[in-house]
Amino acid sequence: MGDKTHTHPGAAGRASAADRPTSVRNVVLVGHSGSGKTTLVEALALTAGALNRAGRVEDGGCVSDYDEMEHRQQRSVQLSLVPVEWDGIKVNLLDTPGYADFVGELRAGLRAADAALFVVSASDGVDGSTRMLWEECAAVGMPRAIVITHLEAARADFEEMTRICAEAFGGDDPDAVLPLYLPLHGPPAPDGHAPVTGLVGLLSRKLFDYASGERVESEPGEEQLPRLDEARSMLIEGIISESEDETLMERYLGGEQVDVKTLIEDLERAVARGVFFPALAAAPAAEGARQGLGTVELLELITRGFPTPLEREAPRVTTPDGVPRELRMCDPDESLVAEVVKTSSDPYVGRISLVRVFSGTLRADQTVHVSGHGLADRGHEDHDVDERIGALSTPFGKQQRPVSHVIAGDLACVAKLSRAETGDTLSSKDDPLLMAPWEMPDPLLPLAIQAHSKPDEDKLSQGLARLVAEDPTMRLEQNQDTHQVVLWCLGEAHADVALERLRSRYGVQVDVVPHRVSLRETFGTRAAGRGRHVKQSGGHGQYAICEIEVEPLPGGSGIEFVDKVVGGAVPRQFIPSVEKGVRAQAAKGVAAGHPLIDVRVTLLDGKAHSVDSSDAAFQTAGALALREAAAEAKIHLLEPVAEVSVLVGDDYVGAVMSDLSGRRGKVLGTEQTSGGRTVIRAEVPEMEIGRYAVDLRSLSHGTARFDRRYARHEPMPQQVAERLRAELRAAS
Repeated sequence: MGDKTHTHPGAAGRASAADRPTSVRNVVLVGHSGSGKTTLVEALALTAGALNRAGRVEDGGCVSDYDEMEHRQQRSVQLSLVPVEWDGIKVNLLDTPGYADFVGELRAGLRAADAALFVVSASDGVDGSTRMLWEECAAVGMPRAIVITHLEAARADFEEMTRICAEAFGGDDPDAVLPLYLPLHGPPAPDGHAPVTGLVGLLSRKLFDYASGERVESEPGEEQLPRLDEARSMLIEGIISESEDETLMERYLGGEQVDVKTLIEDLERAVARGVFFPALAAAPAAEGARQGLGTVELLELITRGFPTPLEREAPRVTTPDGVPRELRMCDPDESLVAEVVKTSSDPYVGRISLVRVFSGTLRADQTVHVSGHGLADRGHEDHDVDERIGALSTPFGKQQRPVSHVIAGDLACVAKLSRAETGDTLSSKDDPLLMAPWEMPDPLLPLAIQAHSKPDEDKLSQGLARLVAEDPTMRLEQNQDTHQVVLWCLGEAHADVALERLRSRYGVQVDVVPHRVSLRETFGTRAAGRGRHVKQSGGHGQYAICEIEVEPLPGGSGIEFVDKVVGGAVPRQFIPSVEKGVRAQAAKGVAAGHPLIDVRVTLLDGKAHSVDSSDAAFQTAGALALREAAAEAKIHLLEPVAEVSVLVGDDYVGAVMSDLSGRRGKVLGTEQTSGGRTVIRAEVPEMEIGRYAVDLRSLSHGTARFDRRYARHEPMPQQVAERLRAELRAAS
């Protein structure tokens, strides 16, 4: 790497469909917000000849962050694909958002890619969320490399940043993170900072000067050799330690000179196996130039060091009814298995699905089987349908470049799949198959919404359905207790994007209203009630009297109905009617309109009329009796309590536990985990954690995450209940 001379490929940089899996590289760019991922993608596209010297596509737009919403937000909010071509290899660059609210887009990028570039800003360093993402990639053995950006910043230091990355990412083997090139600094600026103008290849011992805007190769000067030789020795030892040739280290330490070709081959194998992680420097091209610093070296690493789709383990697939199937690894002639990694809407084309083909070949106008299972909890119903796909295309900015087919290992866009949702599997209609959906974070920030007007109300359900079909990290809830429509999101920025898409894409204006939790009521004391429903107004009358006793039960008991009528005071055929009336009233509530739970209702006595008694009359009498008993008893409001598990760095454990206690939470225990982190388990009222997704991120500087699940309802403290009742009275 670094010993080849490249010419400007011009139009060859405009990638089309690949002809074989070995000519494809799928690379996802990962890093915190502001690290320079999108700028780097455009710099690589410019160097590969896919952009003009102004850094624009033919129609004048950018290749990434071209969506109007991203312009307004001033950041990436969605996954974007930028395909380029280098040395006959199609490189699919997947640019992901760095902000935590859009981690669903990032996970989709990881699913579609075979290797990752971790983009680290020399001015910002490595944050906790980037470390956690590195661990995720390590868990699945994904090959990775590190790109250090923003070297133009004051006090930016490539060597120091590489050392920090080695400590953060190297784990037990910090020598697994080493630079392949050293930066060459130009004359100091007035502020004393010397800009990086070139690179020195440690293996090739060549100098690559980018000062002119073109990559110019030369020999390093004598003054650079001591620094070069020291770093080169460290790199060689790092490569040899990961070599599959176990005798190579012994021979090297014995004084044998290892030729550069062998070192490069070992380096490429170590990178592809995910055991060695090279660090490189990169910077965008100056205005009018066509090669940014380090972009040629980075494209060489991607095309020669990163794995082909053939080296990725074949996906586990089943038939739609769960019978396992085996596939040959990334074979264009095998049965079709493709996955929708992203869904978006175009006002002119309609729904567009970004698809990764894992097996077989996808062809334009082909009829495929669309299968989606396993996301019912997110509002996605299981579905199995056959659909005829529309045109296939390769995206580039706002352009869609038509292709006739897409082979295993490649990515492309499919038009007009009306039923396909993100995470769905496309397969042959004669041999339907299913891939399990990838793991997605749970949306934990509730957004209660209502239509702004009657026309909006008519379009709301369709707009929401399309929104959650595009983004599986959103969950739609129609709460039967509070009668609210709740859109669960990952954070405030995620919620803002959802509202903006509803308005701009689907023409639906909504209002955000306070989110309400599902409260319950119960009896605090034993009480008796008499229900009398007697009406005589000519003709057939109504007559039913019943006497009940209500007593509280332990939590989780529900409604228990007991019949203790003796002597036939209430005829046997009407006792179920009383129970039905009691349960109907309990569902409506007896004090504040919340469902009644955890009580035993005992029917003791009553009266009936031989002509005027009826099922409806005794239902009404049962409801009246329960209301009268409630008027005589102390009624408790019950609030839902959630079991919460927080994974947080050890530095923030004290702050998080204190915050949970301030939310009326009860800490149940802590457990130490790997990587200097702790799991805190607690029970917290759901009323207190409506915005916890936002608050925890702020408290832990974005390094903590949590999950929650409903535990039970329990009595609300009296002062909290009184405050809530006062708020309800004021609102009404």
